[in-house]
Amino acid sequence: MKIFKFSEYRVRRYDFKIILIIAALCVIGYLVLNSAMANDTTRDSTLQKQLIGMIIGGVLMIFLSFLDYHVYFKVAPFIYAGVIALLVLVLLMGKNVNNATRWLEIAGFRLQPSEFTKIGIILVFAAYFNRFRESINKPHILGLSLLLMLAPVYLIYKEPDLSTTVVHIFIFLCLLYVAKLSYKWILGAIAVIVPTVVFIVYKLMNQAEGIIQNYQLKRILAWLDPNSFTTSGLTTQQDNSILAISSGQLYGKGLNNTSFESVKNGNFLSEENCDFIFAVVGEELGFIGSIVIIGLILLLVYECFKIAYRAKDMGGRLIATGMGALLSFQGFVNIGVAVGLLPNTGLPLPFLSAGVSSILSLFIGMGVVLNVGLQRKNSESDW
Repeated sequence: MKIFKFSEYRVRRYDFKIILIIAALCVIGYLVLNSAMANDTTRDSTLQKQLIGMIIGGVLMIFLSFLDYHVYFKVAPFIYAGVIALLVLVLLMGKNVNNATRWLEIAGFRLQPSEFTKIGIILVFAAYFNRFRESINKPHILGLSLLLMLAPVYLIYKEPDLSTTVVHIFIFLCLLYVAKLSYKWILGAIAVIVPTVVFIVYKLMNQAEGIIQNYQLKRILAWLDPNSFTTSGLTTQQDNSILAISSGQLYGKGLNNTSFESVKNGNFLSEENCDFIFAVVGEELGFIGSIVIIGLILLLVYECFKIAYRAKDMGGRLIATGMGALLSFQGFVNIGVAVGLLPNTGLPLPFLSAGVSSILSLFIGMGVVLNVGLQRKNSESDW
């Protein structure tokens, strides 16, 4: 099997818009990070690692954009084994930070394997559902997919990392839907999930322990009833984030400003280089800058879904859909947390938040999507 099909590729099919959108997000992200970490002693090293991640990621994306995506279907079992091995390795040898074991120290870099498993899961289940596309609704085929998904989800949950666990589940459900899961299964699942969710919410409201970690429970309760947690400090991060965003008004205070009225400069923001980077965007770039960033992420998601629509087979459609689902979900959650729309949780804003693992994994995923676009079907009418 040829891994490169240069003779079959057409330059006009190469989605250069994706390259330009990602480049714009990375440039803006780097500038915002530089400003966000102005008072941080680790700024230089973080920016250096982020730049290295962008360069390596960009090279990987271009390389993978010419690598036939069907190759991943041939090695899907090995990708799955690698995903499980990495997650097990994290639990056995990972670095513990703030009572969570999510990272591996490699050559001075702290890598978070669960970021790469997002891409691995997309490729593995794109291969699985593509292979069994005619029998996806058979109980044993569907049941096996659920068992295969259970292992990585459980390992990530045990780190513990509830937000990343939810991301994986969301991606899997999106892939299942696009793989043409029968509405009988969907309605049956809804009939089970809805009362289960209601029961869980009821238990959480009554502060029942054991369902999730205690700190996760407190965050959710603080979001549901902030007035009861005003003195606990649990709402401080989001309160300060909302204050920062609102203070930016239309045009913002400008990057690297020295204003004493800045929430960021007063060190009132926490995790401003990652989970709450959108607060810095809102304060320093204002409403207009925030809309530009949201617009760029939406454009990138749109390009993924457009490539999915034009993909020549189910496997390509699933890969592009999976990446679109990943980008949209993480973008929505990160911004939703920053503006108080969602409970406080940690997910990076695509291509803007600090984190080598996050940015490398996204570049890898988008490289595969670009190759799907290169091999799109000639006729766009046969969905």
